[in-house]
Amino acid sequence: MPVSDELSTKLERVRTLMDERGVAALWLRRAENVAWITGGVDVAVNIAAALGVASVVITRDTCALWTDTIEAPRLRAEDRLEERGFAFHVSPWYEPGQRPPGDPLGVDFPLPGAVDLTGALTRVRTRLLPVEQDRFRTLAINCAEAMQRAANRVSPGMSEAEAAAALSYETRRFNITPIVVLVASDERVYNVRHPLPTGKIIDRYAMLVLCGRQAGLVCSLTRLVHFGPLPDDLRRKMNACAEIDAAMIAASQPGAALGDIFRIAQDAYARTGFDGEWKLHHQGGVAGYNAREVIATAAESFTLEAGMICAWNPSITGTKSEDSVLVRAGDQAPEALTAMYGWPVRMIEAGGQPIARPLIMEIE
Repeated sequence: MPVSDELSTKLERVRTLMDERGVAALWLRRAENVAWITGGVDVAVNIAAALGVASVVITRDTCALWTDTIEAPRLRAEDRLEERGFAFHVSPWYEPGQRPPGDPLGVDFPLPGAVDLTGALTRVRTRLLPVEQDRFRTLAINCAEAMQRAANRVSPGMSEAEAAAALSYETRRFNITPIVVLVASDERVYNVRHPLPTGKIIDRYAMLVLCGRQAGLVCSLTRLVHFGPLPDDLRRKMNACAEIDAAMIAASQPGAALGDIFRIAQDAYARTGFDGEWKLHHQGGVAGYNAREVIATAAESFTLEAGMICAWNPSITGTKSEDSVLVRAGDQAPEALTAMYGWPVRMIEAGGQPIARPLIMEIE
């Protein structure tokens, strides 16, 4: 699909939403929405900031990029946004930002007197076009390769911070921004669910977590490595975690509500002997232009559609299973896009289909 067709399709979706909500103009400032509407242009200079360094203003007849004199030259010359049909509205960097005309004005951030369309835009944004699915597939392959290379470099005596640096390095080599890099070793794998890397030295066990962003899309995966024979208790937990993940993946079909998949996970935790472990961490949800666009809970009615990405992450104390998965149309099975060839896997029958889930890599 040419970029022009991609953008016209997205503008049509946005203008339909504008008509439904009765707004005359829509001001997109969040980095994920700007990346989405522009076909993958990154405006997140500060990856910790929710709002980008450029925004997009859409009316029923126009589409303009609003930015300042610092960013405009790059966005013109390197991202070629004018060639994609965006008019430029450029302000001096030293002057206060202006509010675009249009009343009512729709927005994707808090603004008094405006109509907040943040939630509605999530539904529009998460249904990826085929060209976006292709971008995500490439991103996922490269994130998996970066994880493989980093895992191969991890060894006893290395610090968690050094392992995180290896994962960040390998990710950056693919021009992917590692927006989340977590590493835990030994007892921290059991004790900390979101393990920011420390100077702690790895002895026998390590968990590596990556969320990589490219062209606005975010891919997530987790892998675990163990040096020496795997304890039976840890093996049992990992097998159970894999079974829960497989059940959630099998249920990731068009029309499925996140609340229903969450309940499937709860049942799987109980069936595998770990009832209640789901209370210790969220189970993942829909991904796309955020690591998680919508998180599954028992009350969440958000329904899946073909072209959406799911990133489930069931965890049992000391283990976790996580890949990025494409929801496909018809009777096609969901596809794990971050599969790592050569990594140990277990084939699990779930929903009438075999699903491969990664296990813990044992290194002698």
